[in-house]
Amino acid sequence: MNPAELLRLALRGLAANKLRAALTMLGIIIGVAAVITLLSVGRGVERYVTAQFQGIGSNLLFIFPGGPDEQDGPPTGANRDKPLTNADGAALTDPYLVPSAQAVALEYLGFGSVEYSRETLTVQVSGVSTNYQAVRQFFVQTGDFISDADERSVARVAVLGQTVVKTLFPDGEFPLGQTIKINTVPFKVIGVLESQGGSLFGDQDSVVLIPLATAQQRLFNARGPDGQYGLSIIYLQARSEAEMESAARQAAAVLRDRHHIDYRAEDDFTIVTQNDLISAFGEVTGVLTIFLGAIAGISLLVGGIGIMNIMLVSVTERTREIGLRKAVGARRRDILLQFLIEAVTLSLIGGLLGIAIGAAGSFAVVQFQPDLPVVVTADSVLLATGFSDAIGLFFGLYPALRASALSPIQALRYE
Repeated sequence: MNPAELLRLALRGLAANKLRAALTMLGIIIGVAAVITLLSVGRGVERYVTAQFQGIGSNLLFIFPGGPDEQDGPPTGANRDKPLTNADGAALTDPYLVPSAQAVALEYLGFGSVEYSRETLTVQVSGVSTNYQAVRQFFVQTGDFISDADERSVARVAVLGQTVVKTLFPDGEFPLGQTIKINTVPFKVIGVLESQGGSLFGDQDSVVLIPLATAQQRLFNARGPDGQYGLSIIYLQARSEAEMESAARQAAAVLRDRHHIDYRAEDDFTIVTQNDLISAFGEVTGVLTIFLGAIAGISLLVGGIGIMNIMLVSVTERTREIGLRKAVGARRRDILLQFLIEAVTLSLIGGLLGIAIGAAGSFAVVQFQPDLPVVVTADSVLLATGFSDAIGLFFGLYPALRASALSPIQALRYE
């Protein structure tokens, strides 16, 4: 019997019980839709995380005071036991010592009470070097950024993030030229940053930037036991992505030499590359994606069991039909293929409907969370549909074998 005839018989058998066939496909439809939607969300989270890390600058290395085991939270203040200093930052700018470095930006991070008129908020206050905006891509929307003259004169000037501006100036007052107080110390507002938006690192607009020297000398107690001013973090920008690893090795060699660290001793600083961060979070989101897909895959298994159940019922109901077909010359293989095609057809149609519903679900997620780049990828569609077809084949095999093994005499006598 040719395949076209077998397919026609399979479709006719399914059409005889439309409601039952639809209910049987429902498990496959839900499973495929869930797999596609959840995998799309998982991939969207991966892309979102990658975009967030790429948005903090390009080809960056983050150098923190203290060894890797001592990194237990955001770097605020300076590590007085194992500090990074302004002199360390200056050494890293030497093109002979770190030829792979393009730029080095310094930051002393603290928190302060910021006041204007009757408005007050506690916010991150960062003392930064003058090239911070280029390295970290924190550009001003209005006004000016911190200049070399501000740094040399230890000027009390500030650049505000958008959230700070909205909180301190709720009536829309123009902030440039106004005087605010940070920990009761007056500062003149010289610039407003472009909106950075929320991210994995919190509200990037809830920040006040001041000259590094001002933060270290006038606002915070940043001087270490040896009299040097400490840093919370050093940002080293490599010349290219290919040179990030070499820049990390060169920076480590410079700092180990400056800190007089023995050959076998552990570093008293931590260097993390931007790629390290992306890879670490990528592994987490990848596991999350697989976990979500596995949970959704359970629905497909349930749908496959439903197909087996219905096909067994169908074999029982059509026992006389099987006997008649065998009596007029149908071979065992023909009966096997007929019922197998019915099971696979149920899975295939259910899979196609599941794709449509899964795509609609992914689109709905985008509507509720526009920042999440949810995209239905070809591999998730192929995975879901291929798995659903495999389930139809696997769970339809036993009923088909059972049907093909029926004796024609016993089948004709079946009531």
